Amino acid sequence: MRVLLILLSLPALAMAQDDMWDDEGWGDEEQASSWSGFIDAGVGTRFEKDPLLDNRNVLKEWRARVETSWTPGKTEISLKGDIGYDGILSEPISELRELLLSFSPTDKVDARVGRQVQTWGTGDLVFLNDLFPKDFQSFFAGRDDEYLKAPGDAVRLTRYSESVNVDFSWTPVFEPNRYLTGERFSFYSPLAGGNVAPDPPLSGVKPDKDFGNGEFALRLFKTIDGREYAAYAYRGFFKDPSALNEQLQPTFAPLQSLGASLRQPAGPGMLSLEFSYYDSRDNRDGENPLLPRDQLRALLGYEWEAKANFTVGLQYYLEQTLDPGDTRHVLTNRLTYQAAMGKYLWSLFTFYSPSDADFYLRPSFTWRHSDQWSLTAGGNLFGGSDDDTFFNQLQDGSNAYLRVRFSY
Repeated sequence: MRVLLILLSLPALAMAQDDMWDDEGWGDEEQASSWSGFIDAGVGTRFEKDPLLDNRNVLKEWRARVETSWTPGKTEISLKGDIGYDGILSEPISELRELLLSFSPTDKVDARVGRQVQTWGTGDLVFLNDLFPKDFQSFFAGRDDEYLKAPGDAVRLTRYSESVNVDFSWTPVFEPNRYLTGERFSFYSPLAGGNVAPDPPLSGVKPDKDFGNGEFALRLFKTIDGREYAAYAYRGFFKDPSALNEQLQPTFAPLQSLGASLRQPAGPGMLSLEFSYYDSRDNRDGENPLLPRDQLRALLGYEWEAKANFTVGLQYYLEQTLDPGDTRHVLTNRLTYQAAMGKYLWSLFTFYSPSDADFYLRPSFTWRHSDQWSLTAGGNLFGGSDDDTFFNQLQDGSNAYLRVRFSY
């Protein structure tokens, strides 16, 4: 059974704090930063009506962001939250994206405890070892790319040393992706033999909330002579409900994975390599049709500045499902051009799968009128040959969107 969601990633981030916590730091003066944020209004509509959905809109909302931080001694407390109104769901928006305590218990260890957005890996919108939650509804509907990364409650520790740096993340309660559930998009269901838009929205049966069902993620990383090496491990669950239980309810199958990546300069640009092995813990022999099978995933990428202010990024993604074998290939291309000191930004990101014969195009244009005002227009265009493929299942969801933002 095909996994519904497209796997995405963003560049790896090494999180470091400049200040160190010690007993003497508690006497330091407390400092609070100024408040900042934005007000964002957006609308997005399909090119054609989806026969399974009454609403032609995929985006119809406004939201206000509030951000601040507070520094008592050598610790930092940061806050980031949104409020607003979603016109499609006809309900208020209230999301706490960050409530985080950051400190350094030793001079070589940084700690981040609380609600936070996490990410690592080398891919550009292609996702291998980054098994932190993603919001695909936002991604396909035209919200800002920031909302692709969903927040979660976690404890993250990073230790730096001359030999190897260690990054460890523990999410006590499993955080799934925000996958498609029928409010804005219809999607392919193998059981129905076609697209569905369940009402009430589909929700997977989540694992019990106990210690053994938390998520544990580990990254070892080091830069040597300009080369960035990393190794990854994860134990938790597949992030979308790609399995079925005995009652044929969607659920989250147990998962553990191992992977590695390399990023280095090559010619005029940067070359990246990444791979990951997905171990479906309850279906290693591949004989249970209700559970996902083991997979090997690999990514090759190259990015360079082709001319002044014009950047090109290319990627090749391979997904090999085991027992029995099933191979999927995806080619991506990102073109980015800036003009007038960043006042105008044109971008085109394309996904094309030769094995599935389908595609996904993401054109966008941003005009920054001033430091406060900006306007973004873009689209999400899906197509292909077969109804059940990754991208073509969303063909009825092809849309154009417009967003206006005021930052303060």
